[in-house]
Amino acid sequence: MTGPAADLHSKEAEPEEFGQLLRYTVTGFVGGIAAGTVLDALGLQRSGLGQWLVRTLSGEGESLLEGLYAARQRLLSRAAGMAEAYGWGKLLGMVVPWVIDGGSRMLGVDVYGVEGFYLPFFYAMSDQVGGNISGLVFLRQRAGSWPQALGDYIRHPVMLTGLVIVLVVPVGLLAARLAGFSPTTQTLTALETIVANLCWLPPAVGWWRERREPRAGL
Repeated sequence: MTGPAADLHSKEAEPEEFGQLLRYTVTGFVGGIAAGTVLDALGLQRSGLGQWLVRTLSGEGESLLEGLYAARQRLLSRAAGMAEAYGWGKLLGMVVPWVIDGGSRMLGVDVYGVEGFYLPFFYAMSDQVGGNISGLVFLRQRAGSWPQALGDYIRHPVMLTGLVIVLVVPVGLLAARLAGFSPTTQTLTALETIVANLCWLPPAVGWWRERREPRAGL
């Protein structure tokens, strides 16, 4: 089957449940704020392990849930869609900031000053980078060629939104540190990471697209 009917069939076979992923992001934000509040109350405002936990929940909490979503889709033997590929990529990208954070502290980087601005970026956005790469690989497998995959990538609103925020977020974080902001408490650490974690935008765009497409086809 070829032509418009085949395209419609292909779309129906690839459910993109980005609304589910959007809920996971909110859950991660709530977990990060809760952990930061508890740690501050315990007097652990500058605990390195505490910051790791808070930043992981605030910036990557949704990645674990999205990875579980991707695993569930696979176990249910559903057709592989963009949301599943996106989830796997974000899960695999979780480990990168842990390595960068630990290495930076060992090298004596001031994680509270301007020079440490990149840490919340990696906690907030490394999974986004992973999601975009995984999404591109998915498009390559579907299209059969890299030129077609790249064309589909820049036309796909979720992937394009992800690329934009990956480029914009580090600029904002650096500007905030230069302006004097410092995450001297765990709550501030959570807030900084949440503000940087614009990973909710691509799923939100995907959710909006899912709602809009049925109406567009009427």
